[in-house]
Amino acid sequence: MTIAENAAELRRLHTAPELLQVVNVWDVVSARTVAALPETRALATAGHSIAASFGYPDGEIPVDLMLDMAGRIARAVEVPVSADLDDGYGDAGETVRRAIGEGIVGANIEDRLKPLAESVAVVDAAVAAAGAEGVPFALNARTDAWLRGHARPREVWLADTIERGRAFLDAGATSVFVPGVFGEAEIEELVAGIGEQKLALIGLPGVPAPARLEALGVARLSYGPTTQRIALGALQDLAADLYAGGVLPDGIRPLN
Repeated sequence: MTIAENAAELRRLHTAPELLQVVNVWDVVSARTVAALPETRALATAGHSIAASFGYPDGEIPVDLMLDMAGRIARAVEVPVSADLDDGYGDAGETVRRAIGEGIVGANIEDRLKPLAESVAVVDAAVAAAGAEGVPFALNARTDAWLRGHARPREVWLADTIERGRAFLDAGATSVFVPGVFGEAEIEELVAGIGEQKLALIGLPGVPAPARLEALGVARLSYGPTTQRIALGALQDLAADLYAGGVLPDGIRPLN
């Protein structure tokens, strides 16, 4: 597929009635491992996980390193890849242009609860840059209205989330990512306010199962840094077992 066709497929996956599940990856071997599964229709990078791989705190990795790894991932697999581009690294348009050059066809860009007009301008810049490249980029515009503002009354952060989500969609975003742990009632309100097949969530303990999210009209479910944490937990547990006198288990798969 051409990059434009790959991008169009990623947008289609977001708007299809079926829930799009993207298992987050952080390097080439993790990407190839997940992409090898026949159920994998797209991948998403986890910015937190890539930053950790290079020894940086979340949000502090240089843009060049982030784009280089995202590009390596995109070139290593055949499915569309969406990248976590933090807040756009100070120039969302240029960052998206460079991401497209690396083979990336979608992205998360977060608002960090900055003033709405400023946040909409970031979405505008990202969408315009993709349009100039002739790529129907799948922008999953993230709002932190709950993460940074959930101490506010429920009706306040919920209204803020919906207002921001609608504004991002009006500016050309494909979907709106609202990270947080929500029950069914809150998800129903978010879908009603933002739109069916427009809401993206993160899979965490306490979030309804994928089949239920699909029935509620959620577009996309990702898993953030949790996938890397589980892999690292397994590694640490194995090391502890070996130090305690254990041996390697049978049936090790040569996935690398």
